[in-house]
Amino acid sequence: MAVAQIMVVEDERITAKDIQSALESAGYGVADLVFSGEEAVRKAKELQPDLVLMDIKLEGKMDGIEAATQIRERYDIPVIYLTAYSNSGIVQRAKTTEPAGYLLKEQFGFLTKPFEESELNTTIEIALYNHKIERRLRNREQWLAAILKSVSDAVIATDSKGRIKFMNPVAEELTGWIHEEALGEDLDKILKILNKESANLSSVSGNNMTNFFDKTVITAKDGTKLLVSGSTTPIKDETGNAEGLVMVFRKYMLN
Repeated sequence: MAVAQIMVVEDERITAKDIQSALESAGYGVADLVFSGEEAVRKAKELQPDLVLMDIKLEGKMDGIEAATQIRERYDIPVIYLTAYSNSGIVQRAKTTEPAGYLLKEQFGFLTKPFEESELNTTIEIALYNHKIERRLRNREQWLAAILKSVSDAVIATDSKGRIKFMNPVAEELTGWIHEEALGEDLDKILKILNKESANLSSVSGNNMTNFFDKTVITAKDGTKLLVSGSTTPIKDETGNAEGLVMVFRKYMLN
């Protein structure tokens, strides 16, 4: 099993060495010790560490929060803040970067030795595990979206409140709405159904059955009326709670 590589970004050299010793004694690898935000971004690209421990106050013009933002957005590397800063303004600003953790140095004695390492190790392990799961879910979503985009039927998915979460190209063509425009809009606005009862849209909060509809009239964005047939299926979580609805439909073809 590969040892997790952690990059330490800390402007105090002695503190950086203390953190390195703590990590290595816990069985982690230290990819590098970095002292400025600008260097942290460059090294993240070069080394591709599994995780970054980031101080907020750093050498150079770029602080740790800005560096963490760029590292997360560009390279999808989780960041844990390990800093002496605890005032609410800085914490709120740091939260916008969606960190994997926020820890104070005083908790671990990096400012007063000896220090306790167990909570630091636990935070790192949770961050690494969560990031692995999140990446796996994103890959699965991308895989599923690629499949749905390639099918010949129109597909629309909503959340539990009936707001659009996904439209494939065929749905865009039939409704006249592109995915980016429709995202977050109510299904009723995007898919104007003249005879809603036949489409059985109530199934978003109803049973688990797929409901089929035939010869249902929809109005496209430009006012064009189309006759469609298809099905609606509620999306449920493992406990049976409604998470949304998926509609699959196509233009009605006359025999």
